[in-house]
Amino acid sequence: MDLRVQRAVVANLRNRPNAVEAGPFVLGLDLSTDSPHINYATPVPGIEITAGDVRGLVQAFGSLKPRLEYVVSCAPELEKLLLEAGFTVESRNEYLICTPGTLAVPPAPDGFELSEPVTDDEYAGMISAQNEAFGGGFNADPADIERYRRNTAKGAVQMLARTTDGQYAGGGSAVGPNGGLSEVGGIAVRPEFRRNGLGGAITAAIAERLFATGNDVAWLEASGEDSWRVYERVGFRAAGQRLYISK
Repeated sequence: MDLRVQRAVVANLRNRPNAVEAGPFVLGLDLSTDSPHINYATPVPGIEITAGDVRGLVQAFGSLKPRLEYVVSCAPELEKLLLEAGFTVESRNEYLICTPGTLAVPPAPDGFELSEPVTDDEYAGMISAQNEAFGGGFNADPADIERYRRNTAKGAVQMLARTTDGQYAGGGSAVGPNGGLSEVGGIAVRPEFRRNGLGGAITAAIAERLFATGNDVAWLEASGEDSWRVYERVGFRAAGQRLYISK
């Protein structure tokens, strides 16, 4: 599973609008934003990596923050090279996977409904809810909407949550699948709508949509014990370790 996940990450980053190949690395760049959570690199599995390759990687980022995310077992020698080049570990996260056989789909909590966004207003509402949930303001700019629409056109699944009286409560996404596998991310619920099962319902709805179109694995990372329990309840199970590291 480690190799499948890493290969899918490589394919996803190669699909970014301004992707760059730098030796054994792929930089998944989208220059419509300078966010390091969107603009990052990953190693191509099975290719030897040298200190010179790491120097070339740093140069390829230009003015952007050099940052990598990858499955540890697919490049076991890389962390030492990155640390020697001045990188710092941000976090080590277990990733979890879900399959059609483990997925448990709960109903949307009372007072909420789930749907895929269609209009610009729906995309803006979902993005704004995600931004607020992750500590920002309730807002979305046109570049955000265009990026989400572009991802949807490439097979991404977007799921928004609203109250039955029309308030945007949260949302989440899955990138366009590669080899039957897709990463789920951005699961977010605004503070006033938490603790009622909405995060799990969003996650399960995204996985259900992926499986309905013929894919067999959804994977994600949990940011803490609370989110870990949410994902476990809808059928996700620990499968491997990923490293986040930046300079």
